[in-house]
Amino acid sequence: MIAHLNGTVAGVSPDGAVIDVGGVGLRVQCTPDTLASLKPGEHARVATALVVREDSLTLFGFGSDDERNIFELLQTASGIGPRLALAMLAVHSPDALRRAVATEDLNALTMVPGIGNKGAQRIVLELRDRLGAPGDFAAGVAVPARQGAPSWRDQVQSGLTNLGWSARDAELAVAAVEAESGDGQPPDVATALRAALRKLSQR
Repeated sequence: MIAHLNGTVAGVSPDGAVIDVGGVGLRVQCTPDTLASLKPGEHARVATALVVREDSLTLFGFGSDDERNIFELLQTASGIGPRLALAMLAVHSPDALRRAVATEDLNALTMVPGIGNKGAQRIVLELRDRLGAPGDFAAGVAVPARQGAPSWRDQVQSGLTNLGWSARDAELAVAAVEAESGDGQPPDVATALRAALRKLSQR
């Protein structure tokens, strides 16, 4: 089990990053929120989960140990694989997921592409006693704040297309979020992604 990577960010792409650890570049797939915190050339600590399949070894990276732990717990529910677990964490923070499961907020859970009403009910049934209550867990050590990153529009649009939305739908959702911001200040990438997903779920 590879619990974390501690090294230099060698590169960032729309769906992952490469962390140089002792001269070895390890690729990790991340949520848009985690990717927004990584800057090439800077040091970062990324909590990780290794998913082993017959034909692949895939490393997933997270901004905190808590996020990684939730990722692993989500996969204990029927029908939740690593891709869907990552999508859930792209839409909701760990505490937001705990809150949604604890309060049986099916609307929040079905905001995630790939989760329907029956799937949300199953998640609540199987995980409500396992995720814990919101605020019970420390956030862990986050990766450093990113500066000079690609624009929030590019990151959100890439995040939406990686979650299965078409490029056209992603572009329209980003435009709608930008139109609503109104103050001229760039929004937080994770907040903008969740707002865009709300727009898409209403269509």
